[in-house]
Amino acid sequence: MKSKENILRVHSIESFGTHDGPGIRMVVFLQGCKLKCLYCHNPDTIDTSGGQEFHIEELVDKAVKMKSYFGKKGGVTVSGGEPLLQSKELVTFFKRLKEEGIHTNIDTNGRILNHFTEDLLDNYADLVMLDIKHMTEEGYEFLTGQKNKETTFTFAKHREASGKKMWLRYVLIPGITNKPELLHQLGNYFKDYKTIEKIELQPYHKLGIHKWEALGWDYKLKDARENKKEEIEAAAEILKSYFKEVKIN
Repeated sequence: MKSKENILRVHSIESFGTHDGPGIRMVVFLQGCKLKCLYCHNPDTIDTSGGQEFHIEELVDKAVKMKSYFGKKGGVTVSGGEPLLQSKELVTFFKRLKEEGIHTNIDTNGRILNHFTEDLLDNYADLVMLDIKHMTEEGYEFLTGQKNKETTFTFAKHREASGKKMWLRYVLIPGITNKPELLHQLGNYFKDYKTIEKIELQPYHKLGIHKWEALGWDYKLKDARENKKEEIEAAAEILKSYFKEVKIN
């Protein structure tokens, strides 16, 4: 993705988000992603040439106007797509938000760890919400279309070393990610991390199928079913032995 000075390519903006970090948040969904997750419910964010250009100061102004709604917990979350494709510009954006006393959060798949991302992780992101796609290489490639799941875990190690807060996110798909052995593997991998405050479980749903069809793409998880209530609860019980807090979204 070609970058322009002080410009972010934005898919959409949600003014009063309550599911993308603590408190009430302005959520900026950035355009572009290098993964093509089979369950993606916003596939229209994948194309790196789509979206609309916003000057960073315009976004900061929007956030400042909302500051009274944020309270002590709220702030700005950048999501996507994959926001760290625009990590250079995000450094500028987050610097400005910090100057305005606004809490910053990144919702990411952790595929990108360059100089700008490290600067964000170490200095400007108050919170990182990291999406764990799968615990095996085969499963990761099946779900995302890309190889090397370890990039996400290298990213997690860097955030842990920074000593700053992190949440994990994990989509539960029956027979694919919602397997006891994978959940134990996930828990065991992260159990000694000090920065992880919680893990959020996202039960699988098919709400994005119509968007795939509108793009002329084949939705390959048509036959996957949604979780039964007891399956979600069982998954949460497994993870409670590893994490401080398990939240079902």
